Amino acid sequence: MIYISDKAVARVLQIQQDESLGENFFVRVSVVGGGCSGLSYKLDFDNQSQSGDQVFVDKGITLVTDIKSFLYLCDTTLDYSDGLDGKGFHFINPNASRTCACGDSFSV
Repeated sequence: MIYISDKAVARVLQIQQDESLGENFFVRVSVVGGGCSGLSYKLDFDNQSQSGDQVFVDKGITLVTDIKSFLYLCDTTLDYSDGLDGKGFHFINPNASRTCACGDSFSV
């Protein structure tokens, strides 16, 4: 399962409203190679399902990932911060053995 925090739900709904994204859009979360720790998170809005997609619904938000990314994202929570340390989405990933200082990349 992939989870989403209450703050992230509020931000996702605001973005969907601001960008006039229809109800058929969902949040696509994936892991790509790169970043200072070796792997980076990728977050997009999408409305096209792919073969092998893993679909999760938490707090009314649909989160979709490919099977390869799910191996890294199992039990991860998508969160949002609007504090002094910077605004933006970030991931609370119990599978990450190391993360970089900015939190955008990780390793397992």
